[in-house]
Amino acid sequence: MIKSTKSSTRKLYIFNICMHRFLFITAIILLMSCSGEMKEQVNEAAGIDISKNHPTYWSYNGEDMLLLGGSVQDNLFQIPDLAEHLELLVSAGGNYVRNTMSSRDSGNIWPFMKLENGLYDLNRWNDEYWRRFSTFIEETAKRDIIVQIEIWATFDYYRDNWEINPFNPKNNINYEPRRTKLPETVDSHPIFTENNFFRSVPSQMALAQVLWYQQQFVDKILSYSLQHDHILYCMDNETSVTADWGRYWANYIRKQAGLEGKKVHTTQMWDPWDLSHPFHAETFDNPDIYTFVDISQNNHQSADDHWNNGLATMEKLRQTGNLRPANNVKIYGNDGGAHKTTRDGIENFVKNVLMGCASARFHRPTSGQGLNETAQSVIRSVRDLTNRMDFFNGKPDNSLIGSREPGEAYCRAIAGKELAVYFPERGSVEIDLAVFSQEPKIEWLNLLTSEWQAPARLERALVTIAPPGSGHWVALIN
Repeated sequence: MIKSTKSSTRKLYIFNICMHRFLFITAIILLMSCSGEMKEQVNEAAGIDISKNHPTYWSYNGEDMLLLGGSVQDNLFQIPDLAEHLELLVSAGGNYVRNTMSSRDSGNIWPFMKLENGLYDLNRWNDEYWRRFSTFIEETAKRDIIVQIEIWATFDYYRDNWEINPFNPKNNINYEPRRTKLPETVDSHPIFTENNFFRSVPSQMALAQVLWYQQQFVDKILSYSLQHDHILYCMDNETSVTADWGRYWANYIRKQAGLEGKKVHTTQMWDPWDLSHPFHAETFDNPDIYTFVDISQNNHQSADDHWNNGLATMEKLRQTGNLRPANNVKIYGNDGGAHKTTRDGIENFVKNVLMGCASARFHRPTSGQGLNETAQSVIRSVRDLTNRMDFFNGKPDNSLIGSREPGEAYCRAIAGKELAVYFPERGSVEIDLAVFSQEPKIEWLNLLTSEWQAPARLERALVTIAPPGSGHWVALIN
């Protein structure tokens, strides 16, 4: 009997210890879970993220925002007067820049150390390159400027640029052509994808040695960028390579960010100008990999083609349940430049905003307006316009403007409340204002001077409106 009591007591003692341990471990798990939830909530409220209320737009630190920009160069971290240039952008109402990790322009430097024999050592960094990049990240963060980084600057890996690129096996001491299967010369355009540098991933050629150095480069970028929360990540510029490449790096960056407790957004930029091309479907149809889309190549289109193709893409995203921000990190158009005219550039910038895109940025001066006086005026005007509107609740709707000729005018509206009608050039359209509950007023904005005309009252009836002068005008009716 005594033996049985001792046995029962011992069992009770062991049971109590186990229960205490169980309750302690449970409490720790619950505490960690709560901490994780709190951390996740903090991360969702901080930095750049998809808007909870308007999922086709971005929010920054919990506030919905429209991204507008322009800049003198694409690889901004390499320019000497960075701070002054960023201040100019902010003064014009801009908050968005592109940054390609490119080294092909005059005065640029490469990320690796160059030895006395003229070759690069891919195991050693060029500290000045990374100092420039770090400064760029910090200076944009100070000014709440959103940065869209392009990890692989496609044109750095072809033709004359490949001849001097440190990743070229003839330019470094770390590997040779036979083992890496990398060519020493690539004299073709990137659309022919003849550089195996973009086939290094395991699902392609599995070029382990090359991939290892590529990862070191990406990790180095992330060591700076993940310290901040104002960065968007695009894998390539105008790429035509296999989808496996972009998927690999998008997943890699998201995984590395996750290890740091960070949430980041990724996309891919394809080369075809037609958004219905199968390449674009890779980003449109895979929101789990690409959390936003970049439709910059649509800016090779003009007039109604540009407007209709953009709207069709966003409608496709909506119908398939893949709705998310659509960025335009480069808008072409500069008289005498490589693509499109100045009018095209201004027109497409404004239309991108009115059609509901999340961002609009003028391309560099060789192909766009950059951040010249015209770009500054347009950015300033569009920012002022959208600030005066209930912008995020508006919708593109050209059906509200009658007697419209092709390319004549474009409308964004909240039916019965407000309309913004953009005229790229002289013209006139009819608007039925009978649906307004009160007598509306009209204000004209000259996009090229950022000047508003005095408001005027309109009857609640069918009216005809026409811009007061030539050039780019917007009528705001509310």
